[in-house]
Amino acid sequence: MSFSLAGRHAFITGSTAGIGQAMARAVEAAGAVVLRHGRPGDTDPADTDVLEADLSEGLPHSARDLVRQVIERQPETDLLVCNAGTYLDDPFLELSFDTFDRTMRLNVFSPFVIVQEMARYWVDRKVGGRVVITGSINGRLSEPVHVAYDTSKGAVDALVRSLSVSLAPRGIRVNGVAPGLIRTPLTAPALEDPAVRRWMELHTPSGTVPEPDVCGGATVFLLSDAADHIHGQMLLVDGGMSVWQQPDPPAGWS
Repeated sequence: MSFSLAGRHAFITGSTAGIGQAMARAVEAAGAVVLRHGRPGDTDPADTDVLEADLSEGLPHSARDLVRQVIERQPETDLLVCNAGTYLDDPFLELSFDTFDRTMRLNVFSPFVIVQEMARYWVDRKVGGRVVITGSINGRLSEPVHVAYDTSKGAVDALVRSLSVSLAPRGIRVNGVAPGLIRTPLTAPALEDPAVRRWMELHTPSGTVPEPDVCGGATVFLLSDAADHIHGQMLLVDGGMSVWQQPDPPAGWS
């Protein structure tokens, strides 16, 4: 039962598709009530458990207003997953400041504001909240044409550590999940190329590029009582990619 989230209430940003949607399903299956979030225009009007907000614009007010809506709709919220993020990049010499700034706003600044607002609410009410922030293997490994994304996810790594140090004494637990290459709406176009998919499978010790569901269990674990003494950690869900320096191409590889 230590992995159960029964009786808990969660809010998950960026949870109408991809990894966030898989997280929401897993958290709900573990017993929690889940309030989801999506960008305006990306949600089904019939979904009454979805809040809309564009977290890449209007900060800090847009994020603060979103938390206000969460509290009004679900005042019992004691679990928070900041998953909303994106990849927007160009080759470094052509990378515009606006693209870099938009990436940092959504991937770093919005979770900073959301966690701060939720933590203030929890501290006032002596709630032992639990937070998971979605990072990436790119917070530790770099790729060409990923300067903005890699920088933002490296900042998320540091944010998880720093928030943990600040909030653990308040009874609030902060950790992160860092996916490797996962098949999502953002990555699917590249993975449709068989050569690209084979190359990425070769660079992953497990030899797989999985569906987003693999991130659900890790999220449930970090939110659950089973992770009670785990603070400030970034759990990599990457099939071992981050620990393999460089695979040798097999004989006849092309």
